[in-house]
Amino acid sequence: MEHCGHVLLVDDETMVRQSTQQWLQICGFTVDSYASAEEALAALDDSFSGVVVTDVRMPGMNGLEFMKAALQKVSGLPVILLTAHGDVDMAISSLRDGAYDFIEKPYVPERLAETVHRACEKRRLVLENQKLQQNLASLSGIDARIIGISPSIQRLKRELLKVAEQDTNVIVYGETGTGKELVAQCLHEYSHRKKHNFVPINCGAIPESLIESELFGHEAGAFTSAAKQRIGKFEYSDKGTLFLDEIESMPQNLQIKLLRAFQEGVIERLGSNNVISVDLRVIAAAKVDLREDSNFREDLFYRLSVSQLHIPPLRDRLEDVPLLFNHYLKIVAVDHARSPRTLSTQDQLTLAGYHWPGNVRELKNIAIRYSLDPELSVADILMAAEGMSTLEPRLFKALPLAVQVANFEAEVIRAALRNYQGNIKVTMEQLDLPRRTLNQKMMRYGISRTDFKE
Repeated sequence: MEHCGHVLLVDDETMVRQSTQQWLQICGFTVDSYASAEEALAALDDSFSGVVVTDVRMPGMNGLEFMKAALQKVSGLPVILLTAHGDVDMAISSLRDGAYDFIEKPYVPERLAETVHRACEKRRLVLENQKLQQNLASLSGIDARIIGISPSIQRLKRELLKVAEQDTNVIVYGETGTGKELVAQCLHEYSHRKKHNFVPINCGAIPESLIESELFGHEAGAFTSAAKQRIGKFEYSDKGTLFLDEIESMPQNLQIKLLRAFQEGVIERLGSNNVISVDLRVIAAAKVDLREDSNFREDLFYRLSVSQLHIPPLRDRLEDVPLLFNHYLKIVAVDHARSPRTLSTQDQLTLAGYHWPGNVRELKNIAIRYSLDPELSVADILMAAEGMSTLEPRLFKALPLAVQVANFEAEVIRAALRNYQGNIKVTMEQLDLPRRTLNQKMMRYGISRTDFKE
């Protein structure tokens, strides 16, 4: 049976405690039960990753006192109170004191299991978020610059550190938004050139008529608008690193001049006959294989490709998505002096299945919007970006069939509950499901009918 979570159960009535424990175990929970709050509190410590279900009226320490003591021991611990009918007002006030929820006795077993399931899911998400924040805070060196735990990104970091020490020219391959400039910066920062300039230039963003002047500089009067002497990127990056992004867009006539500069280590400013020596490392970035590009000179390719690094697309390292997303949530929270927003279960599923055509750059933009507007879900942001009313399957990477079926089934149940404002009876009739089956599926998918009531 699937493990649904860990429950610490407290009730002084033996029959009630035993029957509740048995029912929760049938539902897939691991249960530790205690006859008194004092015993339960002694067994509780900050390593406990589950939830608490406790009776309110008990001899000695009552449930409310136990809840306050438990919350002092374990911050954020979900506590569900079991109350008699006459204690409802007291239970409602306890929500302000930190209770997760309360259930009246005699309780409906399905409702108890549903509430415990939601509490366990919330607890799991909170602990995962805390772990991610701790991991992010403990990162240092290259791990703090390039975020990721996937095998492909770990391999990239190892190769990067090795190449950085070699002081060779490098071609960095990667799709748009994967972080090619970040990798180039790291190559510079972990090389012996780190005390000198890192000079980036986007070859595809500069008009062809100006790119030669940008790279090599010019003398005053070299052309109509050249009012004064200008130092080019080559000269400015002397003893440092020159980063040529989108080098595949470099005009062929300029590729010849680049090759000469790389081979001989000298340049000439436009309008000058003086030769200037330069000592620099060149890192080029491209979205396509330059060896297969007929417009790119073969001799220039071999001059640049002494070393190569390949950045994996985000869709091939989905295990890094939560870490990256929380990294940007934390940055936004610090910038705006607020607490980082916590991802819901549905938002996590959406992030995990999305195919990320814009890679890390797209993820960063979504994280910023998500952090700044708590009313928006990840799906809302994606739909707005795509101009759609619902998310289309083409936007998502293929998931295992069982996962797709489960996601579809959960969405059908949510849609029915939404249409009938959480009315279980009508939902059962429309979906042609027995009450017990519907309850089990709702528990499995963490669906609560109270979320759909008007």
